[in-house]
Amino acid sequence: MKAFLATTCIVTGALLAGGCASKKYVRNTTAPIQAKVDQVGEQTTQNSSQIQDTRTQVKQVDERAQSGISAAQERATTADQHAGEAMTRATTADQKATSAGQAADQALQSVSSLRSVVANLDDYKLQTTTTVPFKVNGYVLSNEAKADLDKLVTDVKSDKRFFIAVEGYTDNTGSRQYNEELSRKRADAVVNYLVAKHDIPIYRIHMIGLGKEKPADEGRNRAARAKNRRVEVKVFSADQVTASLTGDNTNNNNTTNTNTSTPNGNSDNANRSQEIK
Repeated sequence: MKAFLATTCIVTGALLAGGCASKKYVRNTTAPIQAKVDQVGEQTTQNSSQIQDTRTQVKQVDERAQSGISAAQERATTADQHAGEAMTRATTADQKATSAGQAADQALQSVSSLRSVVANLDDYKLQTTTTVPFKVNGYVLSNEAKADLDKLVTDVKSDKRFFIAVEGYTDNTGSRQYNEELSRKRADAVVNYLVAKHDIPIYRIHMIGLGKEKPADEGRNRAARAKNRRVEVKVFSADQVTASLTGDNTNNNNTTNTNTSTPNGNSDNANRSQEIK
């Protein structure tokens, strides 16, 4: 019995010793595997985290890409609108340029016409003339002379652009100085009558005394001297030229009228050396 118990104890001890050895073996065998498994688990966890981060980054990149695409589309739409507006403005500018070109052509034609008119304005046309006679040594207007001037002014007052040339003369007797002074007095008498009686602006009148120059008759007899004692009144008008600019073809007294009063038959002074005409 004791032997059996001893044997049993030995076997049990052997089994227990063998069991302890097996557990230790198992632990020694499985520990590296467990460590590897743990390492793989950690790596998997890290990979999962990285994958999640990558997904997050991809999502952010995608969102930014979508935002960029939307912004680009908006800019493209805006650019297209701006291009349309620019095209509209370009079309409008082209139309305006065409209109400006047409206006420039018309202006050029007008300038050409105006240049022609301005050139002709310096060439006033003689419209009418009359001759006012004077007595020997006299510079007072006769009634007949006033009537002739009245008629001349009636023909002129409808004009807008005109001037009157008043030229005083004498015959060829007497001194040069005296004749020139007398001729100016005769011309001045005509100017005073036109301004005072008919309100002709003084700036429209050009007056000069030429003495015995430019005689109307070269003769040396009494009749020739009577013709030379005179004032010639000439009216020059530019209305016809101005009418060509405005298209008005109305005939504004274009016919030259000559009214010459005959001398009154006054006899010369007996002392011809003192006669100034």
